[in-house]
Amino acid sequence: MAVGVLEVLLVSAKGLGNTDFFGKMDPYVLIQYKTQERKSSIARGQGSNPSWGEKFTFRVEYPGEDDHHQFKLNLKIMDKDTFSADDYIGSATIFLEDFLALGVENGTAELHPSKYRVVRMDQSYCGEIQVGLTFNLREEPEINEEYGGWKQSEY
Repeated sequence: MAVGVLEVLLVSAKGLGNTDFFGKMDPYVLIQYKTQERKSSIARGQGSNPSWGEKFTFRVEYPGEDDHHQFKLNLKIMDKDTFSADDYIGSATIFLEDFLALGVENGTAELHPSKYRVVRMDQSYCGEIQVGLTFNLREEPEINEEYGGWKQSEY
């Protein structure tokens, strides 16, 4: 099994459906990879076309335990509200299996910022989000179980 670091560059979004009747939305993004979750800063007053320019890192094991179809990055876009619960704007999913396989094979893989469709719960289109990805393989020392984790000396 290979272990590496997935770096997500959250660039911007365009054309997001506005959930606020008064004023502009204050969008932020919840980025989830398996059980790991990161939260972007709130783009205060930026409305339907926010910019973030933030990087987030995730630890990745490839291939994982029986999860060949679980390699996906979920981006959930929310609108921060002060006096009520935050509003769900939409989400985008980026499938990573081929990207991670390339990274494991070459030691690194990079996807320049690309646009992904943002959809509502009913799968209707509600804008786009721009995200870049980098994966770097990290060599981890193998533990020889035969000696309980200790390597036998050659002397």
